[in-house]
Amino acid sequence: MTMGEKMRHFVAEILMGSIMVSMVLLTSCSSTPKTTDGSDARVKDEQNLPLYYDFGDVLVPRELNLDAKSSFVYHTSGFTAGVLVFESKVERASLIEFFDNNMAKDNWRAVSAFKSPRTLLLFQKENRWCVINITDHDWNTMVEIWVAPFNGHSGSGLLQ
Repeated sequence: MTMGEKMRHFVAEILMGSIMVSMVLLTSCSSTPKTTDGSDARVKDEQNLPLYYDFGDVLVPRELNLDAKSSFVYHTSGFTAGVLVFESKVERASLIEFFDNNMAKDNWRAVSAFKSPRTLLLFQKENRWCVINITDHDWNTMVEIWVAPFNGHSGSGLLQ
């Protein structure tokens, strides 16, 4: 085989390889259903939407992972109270902003906040308190969401 023949053979192999890769890519792309109304994008967005857990008016970012063993929730016909514990790699500042924005949307009134590596956000509603404790750890962030009843009278603050 001459040098020219070797070169043509080499170029032909590269072209065949390129064609095969292109066909695989085109086939895999065409198998993914696409719509013109953007519904495939909508499904992806819905997977990132925040969630309501046991407290139906405290929105939680989907990136937080529930620690069921550390959580405790008490349900009765009149109210739900307890603590939900979450862990994540979400930054503390982002979580503070999320809760500040979304608690107001669910008609919680911000009462006070202590912001440091351990942040406490205190919210109040007609008959309940919500304390959100956000703590930075070395590798993750822990979030505790406490909801407790409140009777509205001065004094102990507990239901009697």
